[in-house]
Amino acid sequence: MAVLVTAEVKGQTEQGYAGMLAALGEVLKRSPGFILHAAHPTADGWRIIEVWDSKQDSDRFFAQNVAPNLPPGIRPKRSAQELHGVLKA
Repeated sequence: MAVLVTAEVKGQTEQGYAGMLAALGEVLKRSPGFILHAAHPTADGWRIIEVWDSKQDSDRFFAQNVAPNLPPGIRPKRSAQELHGVLKA
């Protein structure tokens, strides 16, 4: 079942987010189960929002690609919510 994965990233800067996206964007687009990525600044960092086919797909991508590349002190707080449905263009 598709999931909405939200990551609250306290302390992340626009520059830090842009660097991560530049490094991982193409890999993300080709990752099994990936559907959508969006992000925006918050009062104390960044919020990343992704839709995946499954939590397992998201967790695998995070463990293999994101976690090893995080700057010191940056640790996203991730949560997942099963979605009732996803409509793609």
